[in-house]
Amino acid sequence: MDVSDACADCDRILDTVSESVVAEREFLETVLTAVLARGHVLIEDVPGTGKTLTARSFATALGLSFSRVQFTPDLLPADVTGTHVYREGDGEFEFSAGPIFANFVLADEINRAPPKTQAALLEAMAEGQVTVDGDTHPLPEPFVVVATQNRVESEGVFPLPEAQRDRFLVKTSIGYPEASAEKGLLRQRTERESQTPSTDGVLDPEGVRRLQSVPERVTVDDDILSYLIDIVHRTRQDARTDVGVSPRGSQRLLEAARSHAVIAGREYVRPVDVQTVGESVLAHRLVLTTDATVDGTTAGDVVADVFDSIAVPTVSPAAPETPAAGE
Repeated sequence: MDVSDACADCDRILDTVSESVVAEREFLETVLTAVLARGHVLIEDVPGTGKTLTARSFATALGLSFSRVQFTPDLLPADVTGTHVYREGDGEFEFSAGPIFANFVLADEINRAPPKTQAALLEAMAEGQVTVDGDTHPLPEPFVVVATQNRVESEGVFPLPEAQRDRFLVKTSIGYPEASAEKGLLRQRTERESQTPSTDGVLDPEGVRRLQSVPERVTVDDDILSYLIDIVHRTRQDARTDVGVSPRGSQRLLEAARSHAVIAGREYVRPVDVQTVGESVLAHRLVLTTDATVDGTTAGDVVADVFDSIAVPTVSPAAPETPAAGE
């Protein structure tokens, strides 16, 4: 599969999902970027904006098996990963796989589960496998986790530690729709008999694996790599941060930029790719100082200021950013 074919598939996926999910195209592209980069997504938003529908629609469009785990304070790690069950007929213990053994897993309200259960999920995300009673079980490929949390919840929740948030490739939100878009949502509801809209399949698991291989062939110029390094180093030096972007974060920024280039139909990364994915990849990896938090500064503010303070490369491979002299 080449970039043009991958771009066409991405357009079809986004068009199909947008028929079910009322959201900005940029949000849907962010989720798809994470899928292409073999990463995971954290969606933080108020209830009822379509977080669950987004995950289910992407799973269907991608032709992937889907499972939903409702995180609650009494959820145990075995409820997610699975456990060994005694089979009386055989007289042996057999592993019963948990809901995490699906291609596309929705971890709904992840901040409602205790830290031990959160860690079980996040370990699986990082390793692509789970270990139960000493036996290791690989997870299916592709494997994508979309975790959600409601920003309005403050009681009875277990916020994700900074080190665990770093495991997500992107953190994003849907937001409230515009009035015209919400009216269209209501009009769609009047034209169908079911509460939930249906989504058509576009790919299958093998097609998704081929799609995920395309960003690895996207060209990245040395100037772009230097641009990435300047960005992450500036987050570490900013006086408003206690913890800046880690080396893992710089790698994820590169992977997301390459994936965004594929969605845009290009075989090379341009600065606009880095800028487009920058906040969703970097902001949740920052730990702000107490003074910055008291002053009302957000991680998004820091990322925006960092991008504004760094000179943008003028040339990308295969296509100049600005016309050459005399052109």
